[in-house]
Amino acid sequence: MAGTGSPGRAERRGAGALESEVLAALWATERALTPAEIQAEIGGGLAYNTVHTILKRLYDKGLVLRDADGRRGAYRPAKNAAELTAEAMHDALGRGPDPVAALQQFVSGLSPEEERVLRDLLGGGGA
Repeated sequence: MAGTGSPGRAERRGAGALESEVLAALWATERALTPAEIQAEIGGGLAYNTVHTILKRLYDKGLVLRDADGRRGAYRPAKNAAELTAEAMHDALGRGPDPVAALQQFVSGLSPEEERVLRDLLGGGGA
């Protein structure tokens, strides 16, 4: 039955969570990884075919690249985590009807340290 959480079975994760886990495994290393290596890194009873399917989806979205150095079936991220996050933020601002209001809401939720870093990046320094 759904939601019983039977022991020994991997908890069912959505495609978005699995994509994030695969990307995290790829970002954690400097080299391309095969689906089997990613499967071992993620663990949790994830099937090889599931990892391969997630990699195909990520490849189709342009988020991973197939390694061209001869390791057949090895993948590496197309962008680092910061680049991908920044792209998502730009996309979200572009979808809304009022990007300035969205930025105001975003900034109002920053921690003091994040706000300081943002001010430094924008050249305001702060006093």
